[in-house]
Amino acid sequence: MRRRKFIALLGGTAAAWPLAARAQPLPVIGFLRSTSAAASTQTLAFHEGLKDAGFFDGQNVAIEYRYANDDVDRLPALVDDLLRRPADVILANSPAARAAKARTTRVPIIFVSGGDPVADGLVTSFNRPGGNVTGVVFFSAVLGSKRLELLRRLVGDSRLIGYLAHRSPETEAERHEVQEAARTMGQELIAHDVVGARDIDTAFAAFAERRVGALLVGSGAYLFANRERVLALAARHALPASYSQREFAADGGLMSYGSDQSESYRIAGLYVARILKGDSPANLPVTRSTKLDLVINLKTAKALGIEVPPTLLALADGVIE
Repeated sequence: MRRRKFIALLGGTAAAWPLAARAQPLPVIGFLRSTSAAASTQTLAFHEGLKDAGFFDGQNVAIEYRYANDDVDRLPALVDDLLRRPADVILANSPAARAAKARTTRVPIIFVSGGDPVADGLVTSFNRPGGNVTGVVFFSAVLGSKRLELLRRLVGDSRLIGYLAHRSPETEAERHEVQEAARTMGQELIAHDVVGARDIDTAFAAFAERRVGALLVGSGAYLFANRERVLALAARHALPASYSQREFAADGGLMSYGSDQSESYRIAGLYVARILKGDSPANLPVTRSTKLDLVINLKTAKALGIEVPPTLLALADGVIE
């Protein structure tokens, strides 16, 4: 009798093992951005990086999304929410990564940044990040002078050019570079900073009043998040404009030149996977995404009455007709 009870108990315990295994919580990735969800077009690329490393949302990992909707003051609370979850690793853009670093020295943080992470205080060096932070850099902020040069090649060098910028730590390098490049080229530049959505309308009104003939749109998460408004105003004022990301050109902008941010987020997915497999962020060097794309929208050029020089077309990595 006792033997039968023991066997029955053993059988019941064995049957419960798979249930217990299934009840184990999945590792949690916190996906944190300073922008809105609608402006975060890189999510699919991040998923691709995870899939390449064998991680699938809802199967062997859980992803928690948090968005500050362009209100950076919300970021500390969002970080705290992820830490309570608790997140095993946090993937963040620059403003979100700075907020996360200020709240935890324990949870690994992987950033995707267009600025200089050393100057931003995220890491001590590229090769030896130290601490709990590392990530991917796509250096959009230091391509401003090249975007200005390409815009002048497209529209001529006699026009007054406006510069629309969102002032933040990660865009300061671009601001300095663009203004220095304009001085070197002898190009008059009308700069206008934006902080909120209303400032974008004010900026275009100022450009119209100064009879700006072309527009250079700065890099950064804020202007990307508000690209629909920027593109609509550029079209309304018939302003030839150059942008930092291909999504602008794909959505109707004249031209874009910059890093492929989707590739950066795919690489970030691979880095997050390495953290989940046991690597320390302190030992993962900051990696650079070096793929650059020049995209020209010929349909927009035709609407603006601009003939794209064949030499510029030959340089293009993508042409929209």
